[in-house]
Amino acid sequence: MTNIPETGRTPRVQIRLVVIQILVLSLLGTLGGRLWYLQIREGAAYQREASGNHVQQVVDPAVRGDILDARGVPLADNETRLVVSASRTDLLKQKDDGKAVLTKLAGVLGMKPDDVLQKVRLCDAKTPQPCWNGSPYQPIPITDEATAKQALQIRERSEDFPGITAEPEAVRRYAGPGKSNTAQVLGYLSPVTDDEIQQAKDTDSPYLRSDMVGRSGLERQYDKMLRGKAGVTRYEVDNLGRVIGKAKSDAAEAGSNLVTSIDSRVQRVAEYELDKAMKAARGQYDKITGTNYKADSGAVVVMEAKTGRIVAMASAPTYDPNVWVGGISAKDYKALTGKTSDYPLLNRAIQGQAAPGSTFKVVSTAAAVEAGYPWDGGYPCTSSYSVGSQVFKNFEGESFGPISLGRALEVSCDTVFYGLADKEWKKDGGINPKPGKPKDYFYKAAHQFGLGKETGVDLPNEVTGRVPDRKWKQDYWKANKDAWCKSGKKDGTYVQKIAYENCLEGNKMREGDSINYSIGQGDTLVTPIQEAVIYGAVANGGTMYQPTIGKAVVSADGKTVTPIKPKKSGKLPVGQATLKGMDDAFAGVITRGTAAWKFGGWPQNKIPLHAKTGTAEVYGKQTTSWLATYSKDYTVIMTIAQAGTGSGASGEAVRNIYSSLYGVQGDGSIDNKKALLPQPQKGLPKVRPDGTIVNPKISGDPAKDVEASQKNNATNGEDQQPATSPSPGTGNRDTRRRSRRRGSRRMPT
Repeated sequence: MTNIPETGRTPRVQIRLVVIQILVLSLLGTLGGRLWYLQIREGAAYQREASGNHVQQVVDPAVRGDILDARGVPLADNETRLVVSASRTDLLKQKDDGKAVLTKLAGVLGMKPDDVLQKVRLCDAKTPQPCWNGSPYQPIPITDEATAKQALQIRERSEDFPGITAEPEAVRRYAGPGKSNTAQVLGYLSPVTDDEIQQAKDTDSPYLRSDMVGRSGLERQYDKMLRGKAGVTRYEVDNLGRVIGKAKSDAAEAGSNLVTSIDSRVQRVAEYELDKAMKAARGQYDKITGTNYKADSGAVVVMEAKTGRIVAMASAPTYDPNVWVGGISAKDYKALTGKTSDYPLLNRAIQGQAAPGSTFKVVSTAAAVEAGYPWDGGYPCTSSYSVGSQVFKNFEGESFGPISLGRALEVSCDTVFYGLADKEWKKDGGINPKPGKPKDYFYKAAHQFGLGKETGVDLPNEVTGRVPDRKWKQDYWKANKDAWCKSGKKDGTYVQKIAYENCLEGNKMREGDSINYSIGQGDTLVTPIQEAVIYGAVANGGTMYQPTIGKAVVSADGKTVTPIKPKKSGKLPVGQATLKGMDDAFAGVITRGTAAWKFGGWPQNKIPLHAKTGTAEVYGKQTTSWLATYSKDYTVIMTIAQAGTGSGASGEAVRNIYSSLYGVQGDGSIDNKKALLPQPQKGLPKVRPDGTIVNPKISGDPAKDVEASQKNNATNGEDQQPATSPSPGTGNRDTRRRSRRRGSRRMPT
């Protein structure tokens, strides 16, 4: 046996020991560095995070501010209801995802199980309404119409209904004073989404998961002010969830109230008269189509001529905005959005676009004067106007001989404007003008009148209408040329022939384009609110105003009032002499022109009215009725699609609106006691600290109105009735501020 020297093993052992020492030191160094990083460098951050893990927030939703009419009558407010809600988080912990519980709940509430199940499913691209588009961690309302007996059943048998709550809550109410509706103006609410929470988190108005937000109308436009600020109480809890202390508490701040210029009494009259006119039109025979008129949609705007404030705005078909409260049902959602619904969610006063017909002649007249044509020139009003083989007829073949521009407006003579527009088209170089040479008076005038762009009304999703000038034609041709060339045929159907012509020269301003354009036909589109701005400006001497519905924002305690002042948006491109001529001509429309047969017996010497009728032809549809009118105080615009002539379909309705405003009786006499609003209201309702409202008087003097309001009690006078329409009375003043002083359910985030 060989002996190995001890000195031969020592170096290996020493090397191993050194390696082990290095490894141990490295591990200790790494551990120390990590501890330094966690405890020193990132210690504060982790401490905050750890603290957050032991803090629970409880949200006390803010009471949403009211939307009031000009006299302080609530159009939208809040009331306390018993709301049954489901926690989706708790339901998903159950074996069947809560299906059995929801089915049992449906039985208690008298609902169909499928309807309840649909309400708690989350919305996505593939899930149709109804579904929940709010946060999945927020309690989902099943119904806000639970009875006390139903709520008691749920609460006493809580072990049978895990994840289900029944609590009193402040719920939005669309009051509909005096049977007025105002649906498209007010809008509706729905839960905030996660995307909206993320987008708003760094703004000055972040959302909480419990928030309901405005989706359309005034609810959306003024959402930030109406919403208020929810209260948040933060509790410290241990690992078992037991409360060990209160960390911080922020009190809820009620939303501000929005005072509007809407008068709910006039709103009711406008809605009633529009509906009545549409029903009457459906009983009239259309000789062109051989069927009765469809009269399937319409709108009316009542606006203060000197400020642009909206007194009433109605759109038809309409709907009950309360269907959105507490979540909309599948049946109601289909009724509002289905292909056969006629889309009542649209506010046709600001979103309904149509050819304006002869109401557009106010623009063409201004353009003709600007182009150098004298007001009193003798322009031939013949029964037709021929261009090559094409004949453009005057309405019903009427002929009035040589007439002035004013008389052409009175009798709405198409051929006068055909001739003027055709002459300017030829002066501009015809179908192939030299670059930069066309004057385009008729198209420039439309833009100067504010057409082709938004008016700026304080409602979301306003549309622009359309001025089919050379730029629009070029852009439109580029976008559609390929489709036209593919479908067009030289000897095909009418539509195919048009497509063929458009393929070849759809970007060129043709002679027929300019002729049709001069009387508001062809590709021209306007909205009722645009017409209200134009005719309001004619009424007040030439100033265009940005239409407004909001009149003031008033804090919940009434101490802070922020007025929303009228804004000028421009001046009409018309001299005072021409404006005077137009004003006289539009008065002539009422007394001896196209609307005279509907306004016989009107007290014109006491309350002068002015009007322009319009009957717009639309390919494939019946004619659209337009009636644009104004007095010294108000502008009233009414339009009804597929309803016939301007005065025929809308004349009686518009007259009745003015009768209600001024108290005009059937025999032409004036009863001031029955006048709803003989002059625009200037004062504001006063909101008291307890939430009650003092209604303003109508003196015309703001200082006197404020003084009267301060002396008044909670209410002011009796509701007045219109002179010629069914009662739009507002009922009682409803001076109670529903739920504003009451507690609402506290909701965990």
